[in-house]
Amino acid sequence: MKTKKRKILVLSDMKDSTQALMITSVEVAKMLNAEIEFFHVKKPTDIVDRESQLSAVRTINREHIKTDNDIKSMLNTLSEKENLNIDYKYAFGNIKEEIENQIKSSAPDLIVVGKRKSKTLNFIGDNITDFVFKTHKGAVLIASDKNNLQSGSALSLGFLNGANDLFNNDLTKQLINQTESPLSSFKIANKKDEADRSNVNTQNTVEYVFEDNTSTMSTISSYINRNKINLLCVNRGINNHKVATLTKNAINKVNVTLLVT
Repeated sequence: MKTKKRKILVLSDMKDSTQALMITSVEVAKMLNAEIEFFHVKKPTDIVDRESQLSAVRTINREHIKTDNDIKSMLNTLSEKENLNIDYKYAFGNIKEEIENQIKSSAPDLIVVGKRKSKTLNFIGDNITDFVFKTHKGAVLIASDKNNLQSGSALSLGFLNGANDLFNNDLTKQLINQTESPLSSFKIANKKDEADRSNVNTQNTVEYVFEDNTSTMSTISSYINRNKINLLCVNRGINNHKVATLTKNAINKVNVTLLVT
């Protein structure tokens, strides 16, 4: 009996960072033995402005052909290199509605989005990352274009708070099996005496404990870079405002790919 493959849905705005987004998605797909579906959506106002109806139809038809060719060319190159079939779809319409419809249709185990360069959490200009979190209750991978996962590079995993829950997650368990290096656990403590107990190695896991203050996440980000961690796993914190706030801070401050479960 064949094991059902996991499904990864990649949401892309087809900007300059798309290549890095897909490289990371392919590497994660290989680790999880998953299949990939690529989805791109564009607002009609980005295609046509105040034109006659006939002219608008011609413009949209040309854009369909161009979009299809651009996506197909990019994915075919990756598919041939990695020997991996990548399905794709695209749509012209309301971005959030089309993404919500695609998530419902695809029912993915994991959604991949790109991390924006702006200081605020703002994907594709319309807070799409927040929208994905609200629409999809499963795992979301926020891919960094600076420190993306690459073929042949060793996987180095870090965990931010809630490590016990993350260790027990089926998806993170599968990723843990892909790494040979010790895992790094970053914990934010409420009391200074607890924060002083750092660098505890338990079950092949090195734990770093930090006192909670305004510079904590920047300090953690420095530790992550110093330890060459390329994938940080974070508990989303559904129904837990404190954990949810911590997750958003990590998304904004940490410059590696994040897996939000």
